[in-house]
Amino acid sequence: MDHLTFRFELAQQLRVDSVRASSAAGSGHPTSSMSAADLMAALLDGHLRLDFDHPEDPRNDHLIFSKGHASPLYYSCLKAVGAIDDAELLTFREFGSRLEGHPTPVLPWVDVATGSLGQGLPIGVGLALTAQRLDRLPYRVWVLCGDSELTEGSIWEALEHAGHEQLDNLIALIDVNRLGQTGQTMHGWDLDAYAARAHAAGWRVLQIDGHDPEQVEAALKDAESGDGRPVAVLAATKKGKGVAEVEDRPGFHGKPLVHPEEAIRELGGSRDLRVTCAKPTGDEVPHVFAAPGGGLPAFEPGTEVATRKAYGEALRALGDRRGDVVALDGEVSNSTFAELFRDAHPDRYFEMYIAEQQLVAASIGMQVRGWVPFASTFAAFLSRAYDFIRMAAVSRANLRLMGSHSGVSIGEDGPSQMALEDLAEFRAVHGSTVLYPCDANQTVQLVAEMADRDGINYLRTTRGATPVIYEPGEEFPVGGSRVVRDGDDVTLVGAGITLHEALGAAETLAREGIQARVIDLYSIKPVDVDALRRAAAETGGLVTAEDHWPEGGLGEAVLSALAGTGAPVRVLAVRGMPGSGTPAELLGQAGIDAPAIALAAREMVAV
Repeated sequence: MDHLTFRFELAQQLRVDSVRASSAAGSGHPTSSMSAADLMAALLDGHLRLDFDHPEDPRNDHLIFSKGHASPLYYSCLKAVGAIDDAELLTFREFGSRLEGHPTPVLPWVDVATGSLGQGLPIGVGLALTAQRLDRLPYRVWVLCGDSELTEGSIWEALEHAGHEQLDNLIALIDVNRLGQTGQTMHGWDLDAYAARAHAAGWRVLQIDGHDPEQVEAALKDAESGDGRPVAVLAATKKGKGVAEVEDRPGFHGKPLVHPEEAIRELGGSRDLRVTCAKPTGDEVPHVFAAPGGGLPAFEPGTEVATRKAYGEALRALGDRRGDVVALDGEVSNSTFAELFRDAHPDRYFEMYIAEQQLVAASIGMQVRGWVPFASTFAAFLSRAYDFIRMAAVSRANLRLMGSHSGVSIGEDGPSQMALEDLAEFRAVHGSTVLYPCDANQTVQLVAEMADRDGINYLRTTRGATPVIYEPGEEFPVGGSRVVRDGDDVTLVGAGITLHEALGAAETLAREGIQARVIDLYSIKPVDVDALRRAAAETGGLVTAEDHWPEGGLGEAVLSALAGTGAPVRVLAVRGMPGSGTPAELLGQAGIDAPAIALAAREMVAV
């Protein structure tokens, strides 16, 4: 058969297999898959350069289904290229199957989990940046987007950033099928509305009939001729294309077809076509950055240094020691001190501006290719990207995030800038690591440990300078703690700013004849269960203090560790809405400063 006929037949096969897989599962999104079948048939047949036998090849193109609910289409594509067989296709959504309801990296060809809409394109921006500035390889990043997700703010962060960075290796295939889950989308088939926004962000826009093979082929060929601009192919399509019962009709979103056998016959019956994707050519290898080496920074005990500054110093040193470390920041690098890395390693620094979703998404894209990203901003603002962080865990991504300016101790800026939820947020992420250093030397060691840890790693830092209490080079293993002061009467547990308040309280108590043990619980997750249980057995109880709401933070980590022991625990945390004031005033008002900790300890000892 001729080329266009093969494309048509392949697209019909993709539709049929999407119907079959969804029907076998009894659930899924066949109609959302059917609208984009012509786009994917053309992409597989001559444009996507991806060796499915060697998905780890660094020269491969990357394909991201931002509309992850169209997973039947994606899995049908895998069958068409021979990556899976028909028997596995029909295990879609079964318990234990690799073909989950939305794609995840359980499959070696899937870079990131999708399904939470608005994420694929921002992550694609991260991969395209990686290709141009880190790997320095000519692979392309293809992202299939749905029109419903174009209302997500993260999509517009991605459009802005891709245009600003002139990522002409990024191609968005936008399936404008008009219908969302409950009715027509905001703009329906008004391609001009979408085009105007993309043009304004610096994209090249191609508007086509997404079911016309000649127009699709011309658009993909044009998209590959880079001119310094990312490309958006706006394809007008019909949901449920090819089956009269569902085509362009509302009410069928997320449902298997009612009459699948009739639909398959209408689509021309089952086929078993195979398509061989083009493989990457050339002998290019990923770029390697020079790493001259050097030691980690060291700070003199007795001095005062902000842990956020120590983070910047440590990150710069890591960049000297490791060429795979990269840094990203959300336009606050002079506050997070990521600017120290920027000045030392400008080729590996990425300014993401005030776009925290894109900040995290770019980090996810970079780690796909094995780079080691550290992303920093104010801790409070990471909450805007929480869905990306949550989904990064589903993607089995390895991230290192730093949140500065945490808690009431930031002072006069007031509650809009005070992260009081971040420990709870990150503790709730699957497999996460949550660290909260109290001094500069501890910060340095924890930053170095984060570089080698898998999963979602979060470091909470303090705005103000705190005393350096540890010697340079002391080790602080993740999951550990440190007894900073010994005592048998009561245990005071703090981290970050409250560790110093706990030490002040212990001094006061000692003058009254009460010997307080002070534990630096720098690892909030995983938490040092053994040390806490030992303290509960050897002292009269524990007082915890945290610059955080009581829900989900340090206190609840301690309570969880001591569950079933019956040990008395008094949790001091921020319970009233703070305002502006000096750090000392706000710590006092919240009842987490040294006098408040000492008072709680006295009451516990007196019981």
